[in-house]
Amino acid sequence: MSKRPILWLALAVLAFLIAGADAGLAQTDNATGAPAQQNASNATMQRNFSTPKEFRIERSLTPQAVACIECHRQETPGIFADWAASRHASSNISCIDCHLAQPNDVDIAKKHEQYYDKPEMPFGERKYFAPIATVVTPKDCSRCHPDEAQQYAKSKHANTLEIIWKIDPWLNDGMNSEIERKSGCYACHGTIVALDENGEINKETWPNVGVGRINLDGSLGSCTSCHTRHRFSTAEARMPEACDQCHLGPDHPQIEIFEESKHGTIYHAYKDEYNFKAAPGTWTAGVDYRAPTCAACHMSGASTVMTTHDVTERLSWELQAPLTVRPSDFAALPADTNWKTERDKMKKICYQCHSNAWTDDHYAMLDKVVNEYNETYFKPAKQMLDELYEKKLLDKTKFFDEHVEVRFYELWHHEGRRARMGTAMMAPDYAWWHGFYELKHHYNQYMEEARHLVETNKKAYEYPDFPAATGNTTKPAVIFGPKK
Repeated sequence: MSKRPILWLALAVLAFLIAGADAGLAQTDNATGAPAQQNASNATMQRNFSTPKEFRIERSLTPQAVACIECHRQETPGIFADWAASRHASSNISCIDCHLAQPNDVDIAKKHEQYYDKPEMPFGERKYFAPIATVVTPKDCSRCHPDEAQQYAKSKHANTLEIIWKIDPWLNDGMNSEIERKSGCYACHGTIVALDENGEINKETWPNVGVGRINLDGSLGSCTSCHTRHRFSTAEARMPEACDQCHLGPDHPQIEIFEESKHGTIYHAYKDEYNFKAAPGTWTAGVDYRAPTCAACHMSGASTVMTTHDVTERLSWELQAPLTVRPSDFAALPADTNWKTERDKMKKICYQCHSNAWTDDHYAMLDKVVNEYNETYFKPAKQMLDELYEKKLLDKTKFFDEHVEVRFYELWHHEGRRARMGTAMMAPDYAWWHGFYELKHHYNQYMEEARHLVETNKKAYEYPDFPAATGNTTKPAVIFGPKK
């Protein structure tokens, strides 16, 4: 006889016994109230586990958003390509998410609105209409980046237009024309965006991506100064080239100073190995880069120092000021910081690659250089300038129309800054040859000319035909209030 029927019979009996046992157990639980306790226990266990998230990411695009993308794909392919390669695009953030305006906003692009009344155009229908603003401001960006916008708003970057009106006297005296200002100064310091009589953006104030631009919504600056549109790349902003459009030249040559420093040398030698695309907040010395860039020292986080978009942080001296002072004592824009706290922050950045002793010695040298500049050069030169004004050998009506005034200005604004900034960023050629060396000789020439005026009691020669001295001498009301 085959054994298979016996095996099947044994399994059937076993299954019957198990079922009977479960039924009996259930009957016992019903009798004692145990199921209620079990249900309560299950509920407790359920609370201890993560629950599904309530939010979801909307991956679809509205017809209006699609219209923007498809139209600009044809009209401005460069803009489309940049956006398509951006993290915004991969996160489903499209044109309309940044440019969308509210119906009552003053900066709605009126000409753009007319497009939707042109049926001959591909999307010339009202169903695709959405009010948009041409200028995207930090206030717009703050909807998704609130911390970054808040930090930026109190920085020297965001307030740099106010700073130049306070520390550059020739600007107050109108010594350059409006077009010279727009093409030069305001390209970095920013314009005050305004509307013309037709409600369009005034061409005298636009286009502009100045880091200190004052926008129609009252916000300060432009995020695209560093994160160029429409890619808005974090990696780009970490590179020193992101800063070199504005931080160069005779008055604040930070990019040239960086390139001369050992930091710059290492950057150029190894930048192909740098991981600029590390996630925000994770860019790490020794892992993602070998020597720091501008962003690594002034903005990126390290150790216990948090990432910041306030470049005023971590500064213990205000080196752009005529007389070097602590940032909290900088009259043009007093920082709400303690210089010791900020120096400790910067030292922790330095410690990523340098010892405590190395870092302390560097700051000791910087402090001595600051003292040398302040006491040996700036204060005597300023005292002489004041004496000339007091004796009416210089005319106070306008600044820059006498050679002594120009020389005094360049002492602190050009070579004086180069000596201080060159030391701070470890570029000896800028500290000495472009800094103290030129400061020394120009100081002698300035003092010789000034003493000659005093000794002869002769008024300084005034340039009678100072060119293009037609700039507006009224300080901007949006910064300083109505003129009184």
